[in-house]
Amino acid sequence: MPVRFVMSGGEQELARDLGFLEAYTIGLGTMIGAGIFVLPSIAAEQAGPASMLAFLGGGLVSLLAALSLSELATGMPKAGGSYYYVNRALGPLFGSIVGWGMWAGLTFASAFYMIGFGQYLLPGLGGYVPLLTGWGETGITVVALSMAALLTGVNYYGVKETGALQNVIVLSLVALIVAFLGLGLLSGPTIGEFNPQGWPAVAATVGTVYVSFIGFEVIATSAEEIENPSRNLPLAMFAAVVTPTLMYVGVMFVSTGILSVEALAASRIPVADVATAFLGPVGALLMIVGAVLATVSSANASILSAARVNFAMGRDGVLIEWLNDVHTQFRTPYRSITATGILTLVLIAVGVGIGTLAEVASFMYLVTYALVHVAVIVMRRASPREYDPAFRIPDPLFPIAPILGVLACLAILVRMRWTVQAIGLVIVVAGIAWYLSYARSRSPSGSLVGEAIAPRPAMMANGEGIEGEPYRVIVPVANPNTERDLIRMAAASAHANDGPAEIVAVNVIEVPQQTSLAQDLAFEEERVERQRELLDAARDVAADLDVGLRTRAIAGRNVGTAILDVIEEESADQVLLGWKGFRSRREHVLGSTIDPVVGRAGCDTTLATFGSREDQEPEDVVVLAGEGPHAPVATRRATEHADAANGDVSLTMFNVQEPVEGDDGSAPEETPAERGAAAIDDLAETAGLAPGDYERRVAVAGNVESTILDVVDEYDAVYVGATGTGSVSQAVFGSLPERIGETADGTVVMARGPDESPVSIREAVVRRLES
Repeated sequence: MPVRFVMSGGEQELARDLGFLEAYTIGLGTMIGAGIFVLPSIAAEQAGPASMLAFLGGGLVSLLAALSLSELATGMPKAGGSYYYVNRALGPLFGSIVGWGMWAGLTFASAFYMIGFGQYLLPGLGGYVPLLTGWGETGITVVALSMAALLTGVNYYGVKETGALQNVIVLSLVALIVAFLGLGLLSGPTIGEFNPQGWPAVAATVGTVYVSFIGFEVIATSAEEIENPSRNLPLAMFAAVVTPTLMYVGVMFVSTGILSVEALAASRIPVADVATAFLGPVGALLMIVGAVLATVSSANASILSAARVNFAMGRDGVLIEWLNDVHTQFRTPYRSITATGILTLVLIAVGVGIGTLAEVASFMYLVTYALVHVAVIVMRRASPREYDPAFRIPDPLFPIAPILGVLACLAILVRMRWTVQAIGLVIVVAGIAWYLSYARSRSPSGSLVGEAIAPRPAMMANGEGIEGEPYRVIVPVANPNTERDLIRMAAASAHANDGPAEIVAVNVIEVPQQTSLAQDLAFEEERVERQRELLDAARDVAADLDVGLRTRAIAGRNVGTAILDVIEEESADQVLLGWKGFRSRREHVLGSTIDPVVGRAGCDTTLATFGSREDQEPEDVVVLAGEGPHAPVATRRATEHADAANGDVSLTMFNVQEPVEGDDGSAPEETPAERGAAAIDDLAETAGLAPGDYERRVAVAGNVESTILDVVDEYDAVYVGATGTGSVSQAVFGSLPERIGETADGTVVMARGPDESPVSIREAVVRRLES
């Protein structure tokens, strides 16, 4: 049988475990925050009811940026987002400007969110909790500092639950704001003088409120981790811009139509005060709680994003690597997170106004997106070999959309307050100075502007592939003591199938939410080296067994999810996993990695535990010949492994029957032993075995389970098919197979076919969104 032999270069991959919904909520989590709860008062003071057009303008500018970012992110899916694209296209000088600008923008935004948190917690909840009243500006500052320090600590220690909690908060906020808009519109808001300050004020207000739209940038910084990026990344970006834009416009319409501009401008908690007018104290309390949650969610997302931008800069030599060191215990970029937290605390403590914080953050991101638009034009013109975006700006819109994007950003920048422009220019100059004094001699990146001005003819690369799809076995490896046995079993399955075949050995490094996947690979040298050693050993074993093997080294958030992704990407026929041989009755049955794979794999699943006879070739093999739907799968595995031993293995098919009497107490026409033999022969025929390939063994006993447990100890290896369903709530293979795996001294192999359990409505909706 021809076997495909592939030796991988061992390059690490990042698991794509973010679907559309996850990517969408990541962006939305930053955008539905302090902006929608605090900015209505600031915007109304600057432009009156016409400020709703300022939010609409910010959304349109962001949609143009989302177009360019979507092409760049699918063409260069690397951590760092806009910084990485500008650095690659325009060179490290502009990369330094954008990198420092994004980091500064995110820290200014974090401080803005935290002051918004303090305003809603004290003046807001003060109307309901007397203890929170009377603290004044000092109290707001202390509360903002305390929460900023707490969030910095949470991300420093790497609390895993923050990601899941953020999704719950975001979806709850969307429901809350939709209810606010629906009831507010029913209350009949009336707009007075629409544009009292004139159109220049509206244009300037776009710059003030643009901090609300920087969230979709977070999606681009996670491009390496998004599943099916050609679809999910641009779709998530557009949805993350359109959703809050409509909400912002609606909130401004309701707010300026219910309260006077003067009352709205004077409010510290504008959305809550508006809700009081048509929903009473209960409605106001709900909006206050929503604002508290939203500001915390936004600040948390900003701290995470700032750390990832810093990592990308360090990877390119633009920033000192010391800042990106990963904590040995918590595995988070603790120095980068700490630096971001400290700067946020300083901005709050020195009393920078909340409006100024918002505007500086907006300024830095408008500069960034202007350069992003230039970068997409340069990349399209230069067309380097590695640039192959899955999503391209449609031809009718290119280069019109990027050019309009640049002009729109510049138009907003020149209308902003001179103090904000001065602070922004200081940050830009600081980025230039840093490049000249530090990064110029260390960053290997070069600009592609010259290539864009005079592009070379495009070069095409051709490759040849194997005819036909090979039989493919996925083998997750994590334990060097069982690695050889697992690959030996996989090789037996590969050799037993006609046509091309290959083994794919996979090792996954699990990374906490607070650390970017690429960052963990760059700084966790010990774990990466251990991963490399495991996969090198797998290749050595495969060479000894004369079987083709390819390796995949992956970093992901969840090992089980990463393995499932590999199974789907590789169109695997079988996944073979090792098991420690004991069960847990808490969160998982067989283990946090095994349970999701067994419960959801779309291919044959084989689980092996080697007991006390580890790393020994079995000579006497028994197959439990039951009537379950997965018994043929277990029989095929046993046959494959026995055939690989070149006739040195005896294969026994074992069946247990309970004694049965006729209705009148007489013996039935067919004895239990005859029924057992017939069941064995039927199973053997289904599995493709000839009569001489196996021996029959039938036992008649009242206690089936006890008899099986006694008999299996007589053999070196036991093969049993799953009896459990697709649910993992109680068992993944079934109680009897799992008990055999726990108690037998020899090798135990549990097998099942692809998961064919009915899909629930919830699962179907989630899969549809992620596909």
